[in-house]
Amino acid sequence: MILLKSERELELIRRACGIVRELLERLAGQIRPGIRTLDLDMKAYEIIKTRGGESAFKGYRGFPAHICTSVNEEVVHGIPGERRLEEGDIVGVDVGVRVEGYHGDAARTFAVGKIGKSAQLLIEVTRESLREGIGRFRAGGRLSDIGAAVQGYVEAHEFSVVREFVGHGIGRDLHEDPQVPNFGEPGTGPRLVEGMTLAIEPMVNMGKPDVRVLEDQWTVVTCDGMLSAHFEDTVALTERGTEVLTNA
Repeated sequence: MILLKSERELELIRRACGIVRELLERLAGQIRPGIRTLDLDMKAYEIIKTRGGESAFKGYRGFPAHICTSVNEEVVHGIPGERRLEEGDIVGVDVGVRVEGYHGDAARTFAVGKIGKSAQLLIEVTRESLREGIGRFRAGGRLSDIGAAVQGYVEAHEFSVVREFVGHGIGRDLHEDPQVPNFGEPGTGPRLVEGMTLAIEPMVNMGKPDVRVLEDQWTVVTCDGMLSAHFEDTVALTERGTEVLTNA
């Protein structure tokens, strides 16, 4: 069931998304060669606590950290730890925040120092594919329009979209209906209407789309070992149109 949000609910989601936005901006300034992914997690905890929110990830189905940090061939759900980022790495940082029972969720992929041209292109294409998807999130459209736009943009640049993991509705629960694939044919699925809130999140691989989950039962990696990038925003359809809640 797709839950449409009232203005009061939207305001709580906006508050959560404001912390998410600030958190990503501040973590971006921390990313450099030598820093541990655990250091990023600890910094995130401090920021969330100071701003009066709660991590939406810590304890979610047993997840052990406050944010996800996915490095290089790691697609999503990487667990922060003792690993130190190195020059030339890319790292996806996914954060979720809860405020008075409502959620915001977003992700960005960052360069660690100077990276190669192909890695930079992967990041740029993934970021732009998110914008393409958000551009199709408009009243009167169909849910599949979003994924079709993402897939079309990504494949035009000879990258691939992950099939096994998708975006989702968001609100009182971190993951609500509907699922939001990053692929498909346009013009199908539920009608897009005012009050919908979605987390749209392309996961884009440099090589093939196939992925697997590591023994920690969380970290998703590319099967071919090639790089992957991840961008995500929480968006809402309101009387004013499409509102990107986790982007300035």
